[in-house]
Amino acid sequence: MLTIDALNQYYGSSHTLKDVSLSIEPGTCTVLMGRNGVGKTTLMQCITGLLPVRSGSLSLADENITRLSTEQRAARGIGYVPQGRQIFPLLTVEENLLIGLRARRDGLGKVPDLVYELFPVLKEMLRRRGGDLSGGQQQQLAIGRALVTQPDVLLLDEPTEGIQPNVVHDIGTIVQRLNKEIGLTVVLVEQKLPFARRVGDVFVLMDRGRIVAQGRMPELSEELVRQYLTV
Repeated sequence: MLTIDALNQYYGSSHTLKDVSLSIEPGTCTVLMGRNGVGKTTLMQCITGLLPVRSGSLSLADENITRLSTEQRAARGIGYVPQGRQIFPLLTVEENLLIGLRARRDGLGKVPDLVYELFPVLKEMLRRRGGDLSGGQQQQLAIGRALVTQPDVLLLDEPTEGIQPNVVHDIGTIVQRLNKEIGLTVVLVEQKLPFARRVGDVFVLMDRGRIVAQGRMPELSEELVRQYLTV
């Protein structure tokens, strides 16, 4: 479904992504892993169009999206929850959610019931400002806003960062439900190994801007963990 072919990206003279190639199969949950600064977030931002690429290509459902804008990619079915959530703190919960409607392909004029079913706390806090929510509630809002866009592929950049353990567990359950029951393709960046093993079907390890190992999650060996994940 989502194909990345020989992708190269630069920050000035710094070569940040080096010939990255990856195929994301429909209905899978793929976990991008690696130490800080190896290119995981950069790759996510290239997929969404927030960062330009120097060379290589990106395809979604056999359509080349390499030169499409972020808005056009969202309309094609790419949903994104950035690192740090980046909700609008002065807007209400409802206003944050309604923003996602602009990217929908079916013209739905209201927040889908699924969002409130998955995150009932959001329905209870519709009139609260986003900045007044706890970190865990803001993460739920960010995921809910991405789901409003009607994505086929959901990108999550460190969804457990700064979140209390009970909410981390709940987010894992939501990711599993979206992936296994609803059939949403999920790609996430994650540092917490137990969370990654719980939700992921496929692991992809990055180091210094390259993909250095990938496979089914049960194949993520302790040797690979020591080599590419431990600090």
